[in-house]
Amino acid sequence: MTFSIFRNRGALLFLLAAALPLAGCLTVRTPVTKHAPSAAGLLTASQEELVARINTDAGKLQSLQATVDLDASVGGEKTGAVTDYTEIRGYVLMRKPSMLRMIGLLPVVRNKAFDMVSDGDAFRLWIPAHNKFVTGKDAISEKTKILVADPPAPSTPESAQTAKLENLRPQHIYDALFIREIDPATEIAVVQAGIELIPDPKGHRIAEQPDYELLVLKQSPQKDGAKGWYLSRKIIITRSDLLPHRQIIYDEKNHIVTDVAYEKFSEEGGINFPHQINIWRPQEEYRVVLNILKLQLNLPLTNDQFQLETPSGANIIELGANNRKQPRKKEERGGGGAGN
Repeated sequence: MTFSIFRNRGALLFLLAAALPLAGCLTVRTPVTKHAPSAAGLLTASQEELVARINTDAGKLQSLQATVDLDASVGGEKTGAVTDYTEIRGYVLMRKPSMLRMIGLLPVVRNKAFDMVSDGDAFRLWIPAHNKFVTGKDAISEKTKILVADPPAPSTPESAQTAKLENLRPQHIYDALFIREIDPATEIAVVQAGIELIPDPKGHRIAEQPDYELLVLKQSPQKDGAKGWYLSRKIIITRSDLLPHRQIIYDEKNHIVTDVAYEKFSEEGGINFPHQINIWRPQEEYRVVLNILKLQLNLPLTNDQFQLETPSGANIIELGANNRKQPRKKEERGGGGAGN
């Protein structure tokens, strides 16, 4: 008798379990209410105030000297592999209107990984591990991949660590670190409301927060002589501090050429400057993260500090207007710098 009761109960449980997927009335649905992002406690500013703030801060900044820890990654879908470079100690010098020098040292041994300079028109890049000295024009060399056409260098630990650094360009770093003023003669700024995703300080969730998106339209000549407008930059301004936390730079075909994130702001000499800069170049498929360890702004910097002489016996690679390497005659290989 007892066995029969347990057997019947077991059959009943089996039938209930089998019927659950078919019984819609047994399914409990809890509606989720979507809450609009809250603007409580956020700062507000007009379009004119945002533009004035960008221009004022840009106008204050004339030079930069910094010691940085540099992490980089090169590669992606186009190359089929990603190479990471970590713990590179770097030194950055910048001076308006367009001068930059950046030196990177390999981890542990602290040998020079690269040395590059730019005057805004021409750049010079020295890669000691590959004995390569690359020169070219900033404007025409952005999409040039040097390593693809070069014979492989001798295999050494240092050359392996610097295998794809030839695609770095100093002007990319300059444009990322110095947010330019908005020029009313050639640019128009338009502000639109946006939404940014931020970590919830009370947990690990992602929260939505309103921001300002400053769209900078630039005037450019067309083939027929007429002038057109295109989206040159998008500056994302966080409303918790009204500081630019992201800048996206476009070319005239609406392609993203540089995407920069700015974090860890602190005041240096009356200027709010980020101490973590994350630079992404999607067309060249490389990313550079700069963590600033020591920063000095608006110190006098001389032309000599932006000179990079051609090393004796270096393999010189010239990038011409057709984006191809131009060989130089041996007797033409001389010194020089990027200073003005």
